[in-house]
Amino acid sequence: MFHKTKKYLLLLLPLLGLFSTTQLRGEQLAKDSLSLNSIISEVVQNHPLVKKAMENLNVSDAKIGAAKAENLPNADLTSSYSRIGPISEIDIAGMGKFAFMPKDNYSAGVNISQTISDFGKTEKTISLEKQGKELTRQSLEQVKQKLSEAAIQNYFSLVFLQEAVKIKDEQLNTLNEHLRFVQKKQATGSATQYEILTTQVRISAIENQKTDLTTMQQVQISHLNSLLGKPEQTSQRVKNDLNFSLPFLQSDTLIASALQNRDEMKLARQKARLAELKLSMTNSANNPVVNAFASAGVRNGYIPYMYDPRANFVAGLGLKVPLFDGKRNKYKIVEAKSSILVNDQETEISRRTIIDEVIESETNLKAAQKKVEQSQLQLKQAIQAYDMAKARFDAGVITNLELLDGSTSVSESSLMLLKSRIDYTINIFKLKSAIGERLY
Repeated sequence: MFHKTKKYLLLLLPLLGLFSTTQLRGEQLAKDSLSLNSIISEVVQNHPLVKKAMENLNVSDAKIGAAKAENLPNADLTSSYSRIGPISEIDIAGMGKFAFMPKDNYSAGVNISQTISDFGKTEKTISLEKQGKELTRQSLEQVKQKLSEAAIQNYFSLVFLQEAVKIKDEQLNTLNEHLRFVQKKQATGSATQYEILTTQVRISAIENQKTDLTTMQQVQISHLNSLLGKPEQTSQRVKNDLNFSLPFLQSDTLIASALQNRDEMKLARQKARLAELKLSMTNSANNPVVNAFASAGVRNGYIPYMYDPRANFVAGLGLKVPLFDGKRNKYKIVEAKSSILVNDQETEISRRTIIDEVIESETNLKAAQKKVEQSQLQLKQAIQAYDMAKARFDAGVITNLELLDGSTSVSESSLMLLKSRIDYTINIFKLKSAIGERLY
């Protein structure tokens, strides 16, 4: 009996080696397992949302170029042929008929026009398009930040699920060894059918838990493959890296940093500038336009040799002054002013939301830190309780099922510590995101 008991204890001892009072033993991962930085780097470089936003920058460049092109001259080549009839003629007695124009008319020429001044309208359009590009650029940064947040959430979900599956495997190994142990004891009459059934029920429960964890793990791997653009069936593993920290900052410092650096506030400032430029451009929409024009070419129809082609030109200045546009521009000005007021309210909404997010993230981080400390203490106590259970088991005071309860408590406490550490790490990144720190 003593030798069987020692054998049973030896089967349980490896479980304790998995844990310590400060951290879990990390799983030895394959060399090709993915780090958080590598995942984020690949996502922000190759995700379609990023490529789409980058292409929008090319569109903005094209709009700026088109706006600048208004300062360049326009040139075109025109040619025409026309047959006219009847034509004006005069009949002079004794001299015959004389025509004032030919029946067949030919012309070809080059026409050039150049805007001399539109009193700032084009320059305001250029400024508007440049500001639109800055807005697009800021939107690109926001897209990268959001994708990084998604990658971080996915990464730590996989870390938890990988480690949780491993803990469940260790529990199953221990339970199966225990089942074999009590089955041998039953054969000698020193164990009951109740002990066997109880162990089998526990095995079934752990197997169900492992199935749920494995299913969630496959779902998270699918999400990761989607982020990385990999085939959906690609097998992925991530490194168990929880060594992240955040320097201590006062709450008012966090809020000030957030209001300065958050993408939402930067976008709000860009939109405010854009709205002001739209109002300025709308105010200048009815400005006069002064332009120069010139045309040179050849045509026929000149007296006295009307069918002979001759060089010709025309040059001059033009002035266009809008007088009445049916009040269209007046209403556009009203719309532009309203857009500024709407943007002011959106900015205030963003400011309040950001402050709430910073306070919430800071509070959650502090709570998560306390949970880590409590989970470490709980694991330490579970190990101590298991050590005491072993001693009582050696003394014959408790049954092997009660000893098994102690090892299960160690496993569950280890799982809780893992979850609390991951929650703490995720909350670090949430606070970084809340204060506008780049995650990529």
